[in-house]
Amino acid sequence: METSIQTFISMCQWDTSSLLIFSDNVFGALIYYSHFIALIVALLVGIFVLSRDSKVLVNRLLFLIMTAFSLWVFFDLILWGNEKPDLIMFFWSMMLFIEPLIYALCVYFIDVFIEKKDISLNKKIGIFSLLLPVIILLPTKFALVGFDLTNCFREPIEGFIATYYVYFIEVIYTLWIIVFAVRKYKKAAPTMKNQIIFITIGIILFLLSFVSGNIIGSLTDNWTLAQIGLFGMPIFAGFLAYMIVRFKTFNAKLLGAQVLVIALGFLVLAIVFVRSIENIRLVVAFTLLFVLILGRILIKSVKREVEQRERLEILTKELEVANEKLKGLDKLKTEFLSLASHQLRTPLTAIKGYASMLFEGSFGKMEDKQEDAVKRIYTSAQGLVNVVEDLLNVSKIEQGGMKYEFSPTDLSALVIQLYGEMKVPAETKKLEFSLEMDQHDKFIVSADATKLKQVFLNLTDNSIKYTPKGFVKISLKREGSNIVFKVSDNGMGISPETKAKLFEKFSRGEGGKTNTGGSGLGLYLAQQIARAHKGDIVIESDGLGKGSSFIVTLLASGSYPN
Repeated sequence: METSIQTFISMCQWDTSSLLIFSDNVFGALIYYSHFIALIVALLVGIFVLSRDSKVLVNRLLFLIMTAFSLWVFFDLILWGNEKPDLIMFFWSMMLFIEPLIYALCVYFIDVFIEKKDISLNKKIGIFSLLLPVIILLPTKFALVGFDLTNCFREPIEGFIATYYVYFIEVIYTLWIIVFAVRKYKKAAPTMKNQIIFITIGIILFLLSFVSGNIIGSLTDNWTLAQIGLFGMPIFAGFLAYMIVRFKTFNAKLLGAQVLVIALGFLVLAIVFVRSIENIRLVVAFTLLFVLILGRILIKSVKREVEQRERLEILTKELEVANEKLKGLDKLKTEFLSLASHQLRTPLTAIKGYASMLFEGSFGKMEDKQEDAVKRIYTSAQGLVNVVEDLLNVSKIEQGGMKYEFSPTDLSALVIQLYGEMKVPAETKKLEFSLEMDQHDKFIVSADATKLKQVFLNLTDNSIKYTPKGFVKISLKREGSNIVFKVSDNGMGISPETKAKLFEKFSRGEGGKTNTGGSGLGLYLAQQIARAHKGDIVIESDGLGKGSSFIVTLLASGSYPN
C-alpha cells in the first residue's frame, strides 16, 4: 500500500512542502495572503481582548474563538501546501472538529455577552452535546473514508459526518444564535438593543466565512475566488472593533481602533499587487471599500466618544471649582449666621430682662393694658431667643464646633421630668397627655443629657402644638440592644412629600401654614443631635389628618461616642 501511494505521489508530481505549508502545490500567492491575514488578525484580536481583562468570561470566550479560528486557518493552509496523504487526512479530520466547535463557542459567547453572566450547566450540555457524534466518530470511516487516489487533487473521501452532520449542526448553531438574539432584542432595554444587533451581525458574518468558500468554490469551480470566505474575518474584526469602542465592551482607546483599521486596509490593499486576476481585483476592491467605510465610521465614533469624555472631564473640573466656591459661600453664610446670632443675643437678652422687670413692678405698678403689652414683648423676645439659639446651634454643627459632654444618663428620669414640664401646655389645650414606660428600668445610655432633653422636648412640643384635639403620648422602652423614645399623636399628620424633606434646614410641615412661629430648624437640629449620639430619628405618619409618630432610637451602651 505504501508503495502504491508513493507511486501515486510521484505520478501526480506534487511538490515537497517546507514547514508543512510552503510549496508549489499552492497555485497562487493569494492563498497565502488570505490565510495569513485572517490568521494574524484573529490572533491579534484574541490577544488584545484577553489582555484587557483575562478574568472576564466574555473576553476569554472570544480569545478561544479567535484561537480556534487561527488553528482552522493554519490547518486549511496545510491542506493547500502539503503533499503527504497521512498529514492531509489528520488535519482534515481536525478541521471537521474545530469548525463546529467554533460555532458552539459562538453560541456560548453571545449568550454570555447579552446576559452578562455565565450560562447554566444544562445549557452548556445542550450546546456542546451536538459535538459528541463528531468527537466519537472522527477516527472512523463515518468521518473520512480514505484518501482519494483516483485523481491528483490531494483530497480525502468524506463520510456521513463530514458530508452531512457537520453542516447540519452548523445550521442548528446559526439558527440558535439568531433566535436567541431576536428573543433578547425584543426584551432588551434601548441601550442594549444596538449591542445585540452589532454583535449578532458580526458573529453571523464571521460564521458565514466558513461556508462561503465551499459554496463559491463548488458553484464556480474557482477556488482562488473562493478565498473571499476568509475575508469574513477582517469584516468580523471591524464589527468587533466597533463594538469594543462604541459600547466600551473591552475599554479600547482611539489609537488602538485607528491602528486596527489602518492595518486591515493595508493588508487587504496588498492583495491587489499579488496577481493580475480580474475577479480577485474586484473582490479585493470591494473588501477594501467595505473596510474603509467601516473604518471611517469606527474612527468617527471613537473620536466622538473621546471628545465627549474630554468635555466630561472639563465639566467635572468646572463642577469641582464651582463646588469649592459653593463650599466657600456656605462657610461665609454659616459664619454670617453665627455672627448675626451672637449680635442679636445681647439686645434680646436686654429686651427680655427689662420686660421681666416691668412685669414684676420694678419700675412701678402698670395698668392691665400695659401688662398685656409687656407680656407680648417678653413672649416675642423669647421666641426670637429660641430662633437665635437654633441658628447658633446650626452654625456650631456645620463648623464642627458643637460640643457634647457624654456621661451615663438615666433616660427614665429625663423623660419623667419632661412629662411634668409638658403636662401644663398639653392640658391647657385639653389634650389627653400620657406617659408609657417601665418604672423599674433606668434606661441608661451614654449621652449629653441637656442636648438629648432638647431633642425630646422639641418633638413633644411639636406634637402638642400641631394637635388641635385628641391625645399626645410619649413612651420609652427597650427594643433589643436599643432604647426607643416615641412621641405619638392624632393631630394634623404629615404628607409623604413633606415627610421626605422634614428634617432639612428651614423646612416646615403642614402645621407651619397655621402656626407661623418657629425657625424650621428644630427637627434638623434634633436629628443631628440624635446622630451625634450614634442614634437617629424617623417619622411615621399615614398622611394628613391621621396623626404622626416621631421615634428616637439610641444604643443602650455604656461606651462613649467618639
